[in-house]
Amino acid sequence: MILDKINSPEDLRRLDIEELRPLCGEIRDYIVRCCADNPGHLASSLGAVELIVGLHYVFDTPKDKLVFDVGHQAYAHKILTGRKEAFKKNRMPDGISGFPNRDESEYDAFGAGHASTSISAALGMAEAAKLSGTGEKVVAMIGDGAMTGGLALEGLNNAGWEDTDLLVVLNDNDMAIDGNKGALHSYLLKLTTDPAYNRIKTRIWEKLGAGKFRNRIQWFVRKTKSGLVTTSGGDLFEAFGFRYFGPIDGNDVVEVVKTLRRLKDIKGPKILHTCTVKGKGYAPAESDPTTWHAPGKFNPKTGERQVKEYSASRYQDVFGQVLCELAEKDPKVVGITPAMATGSGMSGFAERFPDRFFDVGIAEEHAATFAAGLAAGGMKPYCVIYSSFAQRAYDEIIHDIALQRLGVVLCLDRAGLVGEDGATHQGAFDMASLRCIPDTVIAAPKDETELKRLLYTGTGIKDGPFVIRYPRGLGEGTDWRNATPEPLEIGKGEKITDGEEVAVLALGPVVNRAVEAAERLRKETGKGPAIFNVRFLKPFDPGIMEEAARFRNILTLEDGCLKGGLFSEVSEYVASRGLDITVKGLGIPDRFITQAPVTRQRELCGLDTERIYSEIAGLFQKLLKKFWIIRINAYLCNPFAKGNIH
Repeated sequence: MILDKINSPEDLRRLDIEELRPLCGEIRDYIVRCCADNPGHLASSLGAVELIVGLHYVFDTPKDKLVFDVGHQAYAHKILTGRKEAFKKNRMPDGISGFPNRDESEYDAFGAGHASTSISAALGMAEAAKLSGTGEKVVAMIGDGAMTGGLALEGLNNAGWEDTDLLVVLNDNDMAIDGNKGALHSYLLKLTTDPAYNRIKTRIWEKLGAGKFRNRIQWFVRKTKSGLVTTSGGDLFEAFGFRYFGPIDGNDVVEVVKTLRRLKDIKGPKILHTCTVKGKGYAPAESDPTTWHAPGKFNPKTGERQVKEYSASRYQDVFGQVLCELAEKDPKVVGITPAMATGSGMSGFAERFPDRFFDVGIAEEHAATFAAGLAAGGMKPYCVIYSSFAQRAYDEIIHDIALQRLGVVLCLDRAGLVGEDGATHQGAFDMASLRCIPDTVIAAPKDETELKRLLYTGTGIKDGPFVIRYPRGLGEGTDWRNATPEPLEIGKGEKITDGEEVAVLALGPVVNRAVEAAERLRKETGKGPAIFNVRFLKPFDPGIMEEAARFRNILTLEDGCLKGGLFSEVSEYVASRGLDITVKGLGIPDRFITQAPVTRQRELCGLDTERIYSEIAGLFQKLLKKFWIIRINAYLCNPFAKGNIH
């Protein structure tokens, strides 16, 4: 096995070029075997193996910098850079991250988890290298999906203007290359990447100097070359100031290496267009790359997936089915997603209402403003974005939706703790960031039925954003399909149980764990707290707070960051009124939460039933202790006072 001898890119660069073909096969097989037992992002990483091998083979990493976009295609990179054994624990609590992480390896030049960041980051590194005179090369590797993001285009525009020495490798896994094969195409590609050709070309441009004549000659050459070399949109990149090369077969490692060697010393911004097959080398993933993007556990030999039998509906499926119900009843209801149709449960809506379904690509900012435009035009847009991805649309939510009081329903999927995807994907910050925006409604359902009712409530929203946040994965098992879809009163929560001494204010599905903890405590001690389902973080229910203010202690529970969310809301209420009440909060602490199963992450954040029980029981014990201290002090001061005589 060649892979057994590879523990670093230095080992890789000692191989003969022809040994790279079998090595790629071994890496691909290793990824499949590891991901079969320990699920991860499979299809994207399989398609990028040859590109990653070629980049590490040609460039002097880690001195030269390789910047990944998103990073879910970087498994071969991790395996080649000293993490081969560690990859067996990819995405595990005691293992490595599923994405590039600067704290994990010197080979991870820039961390990633969201799309479209690579070009801007790589440009910054390239400029830093130029200013410091280190001479290192910088390469950004970006997929065709991520290229739709506005940040990627901003990076391209800036890099072309600065004329920075930067190579962008476009990993295009959704475009055929048959039309670009042939002798003429291959000859012209070799010619344009040839060092002698580029030295002569550079001298000619220098002789021509600056001015209109040179600009016209360069324009003519670019138009001629683009017409001969490519039919795949090279003009676009040339317009940004990049020299365009390709497309080439990105799954032919020898062709990749030969092309990269020719491009390595060409100065200025340049882009290599490579075409790859998502899921390459593993038949099930090649035939269905969407399913095999993150397939869960599977049999590596047969491709048989371990399909889970769910005990309850998943929140994203509830959203998708209810949205279809709403669209059947109201022709103004439309659905929007930034490239997350399957993950957010919108595939059925897309099939049934194709004219009212909009997948805008990886462009969260555009999705928000596009939804605002639809609302301004009289439609009822439901825009679903993963909570952590919605962070990118913050300005648009304020400027284009809230400020203009437009009725957009923002459905924040994957809110709260998300599990093995780790720190880059936790939906921790949406409540804290959105609570301060005027005219914004923020709701979190405690279960599937309440999500259904909130979605129906959204059809009546006309002024300002209506935010519904819900977690990834299974609900509580309620009979939401047969539940009456009665809209909920905006800003109105509910009392779940009566209690003594302690009020628990919970937001979202953590309400159910609070009820479990309270029931256990009441069985053991005969006492228990009052439980309130806050339901709306904004506007906050004054009735709940007025009733909760009668208790000596308040415990808040939320699956968002403690700073700025429900705990802050309640603490501000108590402080502003000078109330003598102790407020404690359980939620996501002030740190980034790394990869682990959601159940483990809940334990770490104190949002599991056991910790909630302990906190409530602790508050009752403190109250009891305080009661006896007061009684004893009173007796010592005046033992004959009424009530102190025994």
